This record gives sequence, structure tokens and C-alpha cells, in this order.
Amino acid sequence: MNDDDFLRLAFDLAEIAEGDTSPNPLVGAVLVRDGEIVGRGYHRTFGGPHAEVYALDEAGDRARGATLYVTLEPCSHFGKTPPCTDRLIHAGVARVVAPIEDPNPLVAGRGFDALRAAGIEVEVGRLRDSARRQNEIFLKFIRTGIPFVHLKLAVSLDGRLATRTGDTRWITGEATQILAHRWRRRHAAVLVGIGTVLADDPELTVRHVVGRQPVPVVLDARGRIPLAARLLAGNRQPVLATRSLTAAHRAKLETAGFRVWELPGKGEGVDLPRLLACLGEIGIDSVLIEGGGETAASFLEAGLVDRVSFLLAPILIGGRSAVPAIGGLGAERLADAVRLVDVTTTWVGPDLVYSGLVRRADT
Repeated sequence: MNDDDFLRLAFDLAEIAEGDTSPNPLVGAVLVRDGEIVGRGYHRTFGGPHAEVYALDEAGDRARGATLYVTLEPCSHFGKTPPCTDRLIHAGVARVVAPIEDPNPLVAGRGFDALRAAGIEVEVGRLRDSARRQNEIFLKFIRTGIPFVHLKLAVSLDGRLATRTGDTRWITGEATQILAHRWRRRHAAVLVGIGTVLADDPELTVRHVVGRQPVPVVLDARGRIPLAARLLAGNRQPVLATRSLTAAHRAKLETAGFRVWELPGKGEGVDLPRLLACLGEIGIDSVLIEGGGETAASFLEAGLVDRVSFLLAPILIGGRSAVPAIGGLGAERLADAVRLVDVTTTWVGPDLVYSGLVRRADT
């Protein structure tokens, strides 16, 4: 095995904690001495020991002279845990291979500097794109304080979210639905528009897989949400983003369990940039948008989406009045269309998952 192979093992370890480390990054670590793996570790939960600590504990004395493969720069400051650089230096690690620096201002190259100052060889840059993709949520949130926004749509091959009668269950197959629940687990919040709530009364919970439950967020400019909506289950305190309500109506919603945020925007909608900023202020590092078509359009038109994923099912719905995947006015010219980069395609059973980052003006 070579350096890239060992780094890929570290990525695999990091992924085990998907959805459990927020707002910290996913990090995996592998210690190798004389070609043999002597220690493994991954960051398991926010506030818990870092990946390097678990790997060092497993390796013991065998860490001396070893190479550490780690998916993010080791920390050099006291946070919720002591600096990992001190542990690595004390253990006698000879070399560290990592794909990227930690953009956290408390780290930002200082970890690598501390290791080099102690005589440890440091190599940075291998599999950089893989590292950025795995921690795209953390990398945006730590720099901006604004949640990473992932738009996910389950659609037919002809781009429909539902039939003309509103039937949506189920467009994609069971394996793809499980993937969608993994994505819910990975994100701190899941967002829908009021139309989706009124039509489907979704729970917006993680099922099929074990993991944390995301905070439900509903765009509801006029406060039409039912007081007994199923997304209230589990005491998750859903966020209701609205424009302006009477004091009496607001009190009823808050008594039912909603966090009511009055965020009037231009026209008749909600101030979406302010909504994301407010979510960031309460520690929400990522938002998974699940519909509907008008909600998708509003975030895309505002330039607020970071990743788009289409879950394409091999069915044709048809119909002029069937629900399109993306509503709104749409682009006037192809030159104005939203374009994706770093695109991946994956078969999940008979369905095709097509995912990419939204291209920004500076990319």
C-alpha cells in the first residue's frame, strides 16, 4: 500500500461518524510503521477525543518512528481537548501526511508549523479534493458562520416531483430512500416549504438508519402550518420562518412547539439570507432542502445553494400540470442557468444519483 491508500483508509474511518461530529469536522487517522498499520482512529463525537488520540492510544510505543495519515491538519490549541500536536511530538511520530490545512483560525497552519518545528516531516496536499468534499460542510461553516446548503430532489426522468394530483410516494426506490435518510442524518437541519407540509404532512425524521434527528425548518410566510403537524413529534422545536403574525397566532404556534422567526423579505417571501444567518447563530452548520419546487427555486435564484443532488428514478410521469422539480420564473437564457461543477454520478439500485457543487462566479 502507498500513501494514497493509507489516506483513503483514513477517509473511510472518518465517514463512520457521519452526522455525529457537527459542528466539528469528520476526521480519520491511521498510524503506519514499517508498512504495518499500528493504530486507527476517528473523531467520534463533538467534544470527544480527536482521531489522532485514538490512533496513538491503539499504537502505544509502536507510534515512535511511524507515519500518521490524517484527513485534516492536527490541532495545536487547547479547545475541548488538549492539542493533538503535543501528543504526536511526545509519541515520537516521524512523519505526518495530510490533504489540507484546517481553516479554523485557531489552527490554520499552526499545527503543521508546530510539527515541523519539532523535526517531524510534514506532507500536505495528497487527495486534497477528496478531503474538501468529505468536509464541505465544516469548511464552509468555519469560514463564514453560514450553513452549507444542500438541495436534494427526488424526480422522475422527465423532471417531475409529483403527478398532477400531487402523488409523490414513492418516486425513487427503497435503496435511494435509505441514502436520503443518511443525508438527513448528516445535516443539522432539513428544510421544506409550507406547500410540502400541507400536501404530505412529513415527519422529517431520520429513519432506516441510526443517527441524530435534524431540526425541521419550514418556510411559511403566512403562518398556515397546522398546530398538529407531524414534524412537531420528538420535541425537536421546529423553526417556522414567516413574515409577520398577530401576537395571538404567534403564541399558539409557540405553545405548540415551534420556534417562530419573523423574517420578512422582499415581495411576499421570507428573507432567506437572514434565515441562514440565524440558523448559523444557533449552531446549525448545514441545511438539507427537500422541497418543494418553489422552495428549491427561491434558494437557487437567491444564490444560496452550495450542492444540488437529483435522485433520478426510471419513470415518466408526464402531464402539463404535474409538479416540476424547480419552479419559479427560471432562467431567461441558457447563459443564466445554474451550472454545476465537481459532478458525480452514482447508481443506487435502478436510480441514478446526480450531484454537484453550484458553480460560483469566481470558479
